[in-house]
Amino acid sequence: MDIGIVIAVSAGCLIGLGGGVIGTWASIRNTNGPRERAFMIRASVVMWVFGIAFLALMLVLPLPWRFLLWIPYGILLPLGIFFWNRTQRRIREEECGEK
Repeated sequence: MDIGIVIAVSAGCLIGLGGGVIGTWASIRNTNGPRERAFMIRASVVMWVFGIAFLALMLVLPLPWRFLLWIPYGILLPLGIFFWNRTQRRIREEECGEK
């Protein structure tokens, strides 16, 4: 394997990981109250665990089964985002009403 490819792939992985870390930090930082912050931390941990598990399974499963991982990922990721955004909006509205 060419050293240039290894460096390029490593740099791409580090940039992607850095973007995920910065996005997670910004999401937690931009919360309005303690309940919303606690929810965002829990949601972030869940997303990181599932993302890492997905990538690990992509590396260890044999080729035909790897493709099947995209089916639950493609369904669960948008559903999770939808429900978490709705929950965050509800928490934000409840905290705004409490003040």
